[in-house]
Amino acid sequence: MCWLGWTPELVERLFRLDWISSRQDRRSTIGNAPIFFVLSKLLGFFAIPSNLVILTGIVGFLLLTTRFARAGRGLAFASLIILAILGLLPIGNALIIPLEDRFPPWDAARGAPDGIIVLGGTIDAWGPRNERLVVVPELLRRYPTARILFSGGSGALKDDGDPEAKFAARWLESLGIARSRITLEDRSRNTLENAVFSKAIVQPKPGERWLLVTSAYHMPRAIGVFRKAGFPVEPYPVDWRTRGAEGAMRPFATIGDGLRRTDTAVHEWVGLAVYWLTGRSSELFPAPTQNNR
Repeated sequence: MCWLGWTPELVERLFRLDWISSRQDRRSTIGNAPIFFVLSKLLGFFAIPSNLVILTGIVGFLLLTTRFARAGRGLAFASLIILAILGLLPIGNALIIPLEDRFPPWDAARGAPDGIIVLGGTIDAWGPRNERLVVVPELLRRYPTARILFSGGSGALKDDGDPEAKFAARWLESLGIARSRITLEDRSRNTLENAVFSKAIVQPKPGERWLLVTSAYHMPRAIGVFRKAGFPVEPYPVDWRTRGAEGAMRPFATIGDGLRRTDTAVHEWVGLAVYWLTGRSSELFPAPTQNNR
């Protein structure tokens, strides 16, 4: 990026975000250094293939009434072909399977954990949309002495809504789980802040074992960020989107299904690269260690 004048030092300055205490107010602290969050959201939008393809098609149609009509027809036609390819061919599965297979299911034979951290990003006012939160009641039943922390604020650029943690607590209480068993971290807006704020709240002691519950495709990035933050956790992947290698060659029944899978996979691969390049992840593609942390 040096040819654009973007030296490594400048990139680090742009994306710098100090580790902050959970006792500090998010608005006053992170508000002074919001660049990484804002840029990550903007990059996240353009890291979604379907967004780029649709924008390309729109540009093509707009050019049809100009002297660049020929180029416009080409762009419009190409966008339709690419949408069909990404939507019907198993490209999304081929991209997401390596992410989902990176960390194996947690081995209960290792013994009871001291605590469980559940990452947000999958619930709203209508309740949980996948297994990240759904597995919590069973984990609490199986490990009655384990501490539980739900980490999730609002990931919106305009933070004017209730944090996910509020809905998580309400849903868990509706299942009969005592509120006293649930610790909430309601300020985090991305995976980086999940790790930093969670560590500040639970203050893990040496030798303690904490499970990290998140979607299987998101686990590599989450583990890398938690390792970088100095919080060793044991992966507890959930919410698999595929059935493994057998799905790599299976086309999708609808274009919408294929686009969603491709968007999810590409977004996660871009996230892995960005977090590593900006020093927020321990590795480009984190892998299990000997003790599965």
